[in-house]
Amino acid sequence: MNIVLPVIQDLQDAALAQALQRRIDRKTKPLGSLGRLERLALRLGLILGSESPRLAQPQLLVCAADHGLAARGVSAFPSEVTWQMVENFLAGGAAVSVLARQHGLALTVVDCGVKHDFLPAGSPDGARPGLLVRKVAPGTADCLESVAMSAEQCAQAIAHGQALVRALPGNCVLLGEMGIGNTSAASMLMARLLGRDIAHCTGAGTGLDAAGVERKTAVLRTVLQRHAQAQTPLQALAAFGGFEIATLVGVVLQAAGERRVLVVDGFITTAAVLVAQALAPHVAQRCVFAHRSGERGHAVMLDHLQAEPLLDLGLRLGEGSGAALAWPLLQSACLLLEQMASFASAGVSERA
Repeated sequence: MNIVLPVIQDLQDAALAQALQRRIDRKTKPLGSLGRLERLALRLGLILGSESPRLAQPQLLVCAADHGLAARGVSAFPSEVTWQMVENFLAGGAAVSVLARQHGLALTVVDCGVKHDFLPAGSPDGARPGLLVRKVAPGTADCLESVAMSAEQCAQAIAHGQALVRALPGNCVLLGEMGIGNTSAASMLMARLLGRDIAHCTGAGTGLDAAGVERKTAVLRTVLQRHAQAQTPLQALAAFGGFEIATLVGVVLQAAGERRVLVVDGFITTAAVLVAQALAPHVAQRCVFAHRSGERGHAVMLDHLQAEPLLDLGLRLGEGSGAALAWPLLQSACLLLEQMASFASAGVSERA
């Protein structure tokens, strides 16, 4: 599998970190009194390489695709919900659509492999506002019978993600996804890459009951056994899918290489970061993790990535909804760093 990995350098910069911390500490407040917002401001400064980080033209990408494994009953919803929700995104009626409007986020939905044609063949980009078609195939194969995608398809999806970012303005990318069955793919990626038992990685997804989760776990265990030889990150990604996760891996790699801020949503987008981090070890330095999902296994993924999620609201919707909800915290962190007075400029006495 031939993919081009961008150069992703270590962001550790002691001089910049010291300058940022000094600036934070000199604001008119007791040391550390803004809590995790201070650490967020420091992180954003390090990602953007500036003592005065500014967030510009944030882009929210919702990557969508179908999964062949969905036919095995691993989701509470039928696979046609994927394309129906894409139409809902485009109509502005989904949760992420509402939140994107509220916070001024440019929302783009990417058809990475949905079993539905949203446009006539050959239609140019822009034929439907807010939609880009980068379809590798109409859904992955059933990974209980074969690999979800070929090595060539996996590489193509990753390349699509990289090209998407190269064409986007701004310095921030918020990650979202849609795909019935994609919590199964994320669970199997987690189990394989972290060496965890699948029972500890599998949750309710779109709302399975306890018996449904048990059935889902049994199916995923069989798939993992069938693809026991898929041990490297790219082998696992090709074996389990999906096209939207592979496209997000490309998005993450390219955005990290361009030193953009990556706002990671929930369980599925974190699985994409997990793969990208395994390919390029400094990827996670560019990430701000929006929230801790209610999906089983997400907390373990976050711990592995040494991530400090901003929110813990029991969310498990996906779509990029958690990333959109967390966005104002990033704005506040930067504005406080830029606009809050120092003790000296405000004429306020410092602590003795």
